[in-house]
Amino acid sequence: MNTLKRRTALQASGAYLPTQEVSAPHLHAVRPALHADEHAIDNPACVIGPGQRCEHALVDSELNCRLSDYERIVRGRFSGIVDVLKEISALQHERDFAERAQRLAQERLGYALPQQLLDDAWVSGLDMKALHTHCIFQSFKVCVDRTDADQSLWLNRMALTPEFLAACGYHTVDVTPCADGRLQGLLPFVFRMAPNRNVYLKAYAGAMFDVEADMVDWGHREIERLSGGIPGGESQNYLKIAVYHFSSSHSHEQGCAFHASNDKQAVESAKQRLDELRIAIERTYGVGAAPDILLVGLDTDVDALRIHLPDADGDVNPYRYVDTAELYRETVGLTAQAARAHIAQRVDEAQNMDGWAQGRGVMIPGMRQLVLALAEANLSQIEYVIHHHQGRYTVLGHDEEFICAGEATQYVQMRNKYYFAHLDTVEEGAADVDVGIKIFTGLNVRHGLSVPVLVHFYYSSRVPGSRERALNRAKQVKAAIEARYPALVARELLTCRMALSDRFDTERCVFVDEAEADSGH
Repeated sequence: MNTLKRRTALQASGAYLPTQEVSAPHLHAVRPALHADEHAIDNPACVIGPGQRCEHALVDSELNCRLSDYERIVRGRFSGIVDVLKEISALQHERDFAERAQRLAQERLGYALPQQLLDDAWVSGLDMKALHTHCIFQSFKVCVDRTDADQSLWLNRMALTPEFLAACGYHTVDVTPCADGRLQGLLPFVFRMAPNRNVYLKAYAGAMFDVEADMVDWGHREIERLSGGIPGGESQNYLKIAVYHFSSSHSHEQGCAFHASNDKQAVESAKQRLDELRIAIERTYGVGAAPDILLVGLDTDVDALRIHLPDADGDVNPYRYVDTAELYRETVGLTAQAARAHIAQRVDEAQNMDGWAQGRGVMIPGMRQLVLALAEANLSQIEYVIHHHQGRYTVLGHDEEFICAGEATQYVQMRNKYYFAHLDTVEEGAADVDVGIKIFTGLNVRHGLSVPVLVHFYYSSRVPGSRERALNRAKQVKAAIEARYPALVARELLTCRMALSDRFDTERCVFVDEAEADSGH
């Protein structure tokens, strides 16, 4: 029984398929460059044998090399922090300690340490928690300041460009992934989509976005479209994508924390939230006003996608999808033309499947064009993980450096760099923040390290008073976070910093507490 028929039969029986199924015969059937071994059940992507290389005809190998360089550069700014601080700690009783510590930091990390912490170390010892948090924030600021140079490596080579999205019929693509740090590199790595002003990215725990807030975002773009502010927008639509995640090898341990690693709950909750957005807009503004929607699942073990296919009415179904890991295995070794034809055939088979999951007709041409391109682009990421991460990420779970609360910065696109909690007030985003604190209790607190929390908001330099209002929001959120976790604050195990960015780039992630102190405010 082939994969499609087997899945259809299971669906008809009411079974749920939380992770892709990979039979041994199917793995042995892949091209000679790949093989199945004892680790295959833990690694749903292809496994490279000794001396073998995997080269898929549709993979952009040059882009993979550039993204690998970007990853090495960004991760390198954090990876040496602990070793440098250990060396500094060992020097703290030397007579010239402060000078040697600063020299080490400048040479190895590229920035200075707080002088007062070094000068006061002789009294009660060096405050390693404060130094570690300082280094995390400063390393992130270095990444922000060098964004243009860092991202120039790959930005102009992305497959899904604004022009392509417009050709598919979309003037705006609004993406909500889960706030989990493993999804932080979603756009350039997993989707191979160029970050730009027509692509919104707002993460929520469990991908449970705020319907009312999304209606406001949709309304703003509708006004721009109707007023002629979006070239070609009169014939285009708004697309909302929700991205849930799962672990194919450790589904009950490394899935979505918000949904208690329950894959069924993750996918159904994301689908329900998409449906609620469409219903809300149509009930408010009339039938036909709702945006198109797309539901995508991400296997965070290997960065493969499960793309759920809308029907002719735009409805998605948890069981009607294509799996890019399967597509990769089925097409590796084929010519580019043959591989594309096979992917298109598999997509068409999935949307024409028999049974209740079939839906009402096939998806519109623009959506089909986007699905095919997204599936093809993701093959490059699957091979990226094969070549640069031995087929599956070594760290399957959380390994973030800090929590970003408020509005996510667009300057660092990297897996597991930070956990993000989208919020305007802590009350509305309490669940997101709580999940982040739970994660960092294991990552930092249990080791005696503070939880670094960056409260970040954007403002518009074109709007009078916008910066002051953004700063007030940051102050309120910072105070509310500290009030919510008083035990951590009392033990100096939670450190909040505030930063602001201008949407028009006059400032990028400026730490306002330092800026205000320098200006005498």
